[in-house]
Amino acid sequence: MSDDVQTTVFSIIAKEADIDVAKVTLDSTLKDLEIASLDAIQIIFEIEDHFKIQMPDRDPNFDTESVKGLVETVEKLLADKAANPAPPTATPPAA
Repeated sequence: MSDDVQTTVFSIIAKEADIDVAKVTLDSTLKDLEIASLDAIQIIFEIEDHFKIQMPDRDPNFDTESVKGLVETVEKLLADKAANPAPPTATPPAA
């Protein structure tokens, strides 16, 4: 597990939920941290924006309810993105 990804996810959760980052652990669930569902959605949006990824929506292969699941999902998506970079966007021809 990447410390950078974990630290960033922890800090996003703490900032968006307005809780001390020390309360956030890999064993926590968003429910344990008393994070309301709207705040959880905002946390996912912030993670997506920060890492430039798209989190799966209701995919049973991904755990987005636990902190560990979020970190693992981000790491998997980043690895997939590195292995399959998006093709460069076409530059329109000069006029």
